[in-house]
Amino acid sequence: VITLVEHPDGKHCLLGRQSRWPDGMYSVVAGFVEPGESLEECVIREVKEETGIVVTDVQYQASQPWPFPSSLMLGFTAKASTTEFKPDDDELDDIRWVSRDELNDYGETSDDTPGPKLPNRHSIARMLIDTWRAEH
Repeated sequence: VITLVEHPDGKHCLLGRQSRWPDGMYSVVAGFVEPGESLEECVIREVKEETGIVVTDVQYQASQPWPFPSSLMLGFTAKASTTEFKPDDDELDDIRWVSRDELNDYGETSDDTPGPKLPNRHSIARMLIDTWRAEH
């Protein structure tokens, strides 16, 4: 699953960064479904583990074939009910709330320029971000 989390103020979304990603790239939270777990339960668990944020109102958005490991990526949105970062693991090197205006300053993953970058335009992560950004 992959999830765009909206801040309670409706003006910010949650982005994180893993060290193994291309320089500067930030994305939405993703993880794998555990046996016996619903998709909604997975979204809630993964967001909490990786960021410490508690979410509600999990809504399915879209899917995308995912080659590693021959899976299907299911995209969701969720609303944050907490805002303080308290990750249970160290999967993300950085976590931040980003406004729609701030997203305009993010570059493309293919850019050689320094600074934060968005995921590839063909990814479900980018579709979730762009859809949220266009809502207002």
